[in-house]
Amino acid sequence: MIPSRLLVLLMLGPVGLAALTLVDESLLWPMLMVDAAVIVLALVDAALGAKGLVTGTRKVRSVLSVGRNNAVTVQLRSSARRSLVVDVTDETFAHAEVDGLPGRVVLAPRGTASMRYQLRPRRRGAYRLGGLTVRHATPLRLWIRQRRLPVYDQVHVYPDVQAVRAYELLARQDRTHAMVRATRRPGGENEFERLREYSRDDEYRAIDWKATARRQKLIARQYQLERNQTITLALDAGRLMTVQTQGLPLFDHALNAALMLGHVASRGGDRVGMLTFADDIKAALAPTGGRSATARLVRATYDIHAELVESDFGQAFTRLGHQLRQRSLVVVFTQVHDDASADELVRYTRGLLPKHLPLVILLRDTELESMALVRPSDDDPRLFERAAAAELLGWRDRLVRRLRQAGANVLDVEPRQLTVQLVNRYLEIKVRHLL
Repeated sequence: MIPSRLLVLLMLGPVGLAALTLVDESLLWPMLMVDAAVIVLALVDAALGAKGLVTGTRKVRSVLSVGRNNAVTVQLRSSARRSLVVDVTDETFAHAEVDGLPGRVVLAPRGTASMRYQLRPRRRGAYRLGGLTVRHATPLRLWIRQRRLPVYDQVHVYPDVQAVRAYELLARQDRTHAMVRATRRPGGENEFERLREYSRDDEYRAIDWKATARRQKLIARQYQLERNQTITLALDAGRLMTVQTQGLPLFDHALNAALMLGHVASRGGDRVGMLTFADDIKAALAPTGGRSATARLVRATYDIHAELVESDFGQAFTRLGHQLRQRSLVVVFTQVHDDASADELVRYTRGLLPKHLPLVILLRDTELESMALVRPSDDDPRLFERAAAAELLGWRDRLVRRLRQAGANVLDVEPRQLTVQLVNRYLEIKVRHLL
């Protein structure tokens, strides 16, 4: 029980009388009577409000997406014969942000009500949501009844699976171009797949004029890309991938994009595998296809995080060489800032050729770029920092040129643009028959 503001105000009466008894002793008995009345009222109200009148349940998905708002619904039920104004809070877990707590609901006599808040996890893994805490006034409003409801839920914070769900919904509606732009076919076409309604991203030569005349609207021919090819996703989980940008570590940005690419590739009939590494191998999945490919990737990586260790490119690429028996698109997500690591990356990437097709993903540091692109003045206190940033960007441009000269495809992109540009590059590789 917590004293209410009303009870505190009532207690000020006896305090005032006690001060007056210093002047007039005849007020002693009235003071004691007021004291007794306040105590009796408080005890009676506490007894009336001792019974637990509110029960509750929580509705939350067992799988949450990192960095996304996930809705949590709290359902409350009252057994009281009077209306209750209930304040609610929930015990979440570390590495989570909450929007909408504490909340307040009004419960009618013996009624039910619900409230919703948004839970935004910042780190993947398995967590438990603790009990609900509810507060409401006692019948005489002299106390605030606080009770902890033993409501517990286990949740698993996975990579951004909401993006995969959104893509799947668009795909069912034949509107995947709303998420990724259509890639132009620079020449010969693949096997005919089906007819569909023409969109502004299609080429004019894709229009089927006979079908257009029959249906009285533009109809385009859709061609099927080559299937049953192998895609391997290699994710660096070393110290440079722990850098936070746009609310998430670079590793999480890379993992979200990798899962989307894996989903698009498996949905298109390709086989997808994954290798996650830092100073040793964290997870390794052989390439497989089918509807369960994305789920396998998510389950294998949801509790893997980037670590403050140096990445061992040699061990990772050696494992790739043993694991891949046929030509594959090897997508390497990494970040390097020194010559030694850059030399290793170039050397091992060159070693994948010509048997495999490497695609190296380098994530840009937007804060570093904004610092370097500002024109400095002589009295700029950050002049040397801006010069160092410009030098680092120049070094990075040289690394990109070295990788391309070695024969690798390179995608140098901001984290927020990674998913769309990666899927588009994959589709471009498929259309151009590079794999």
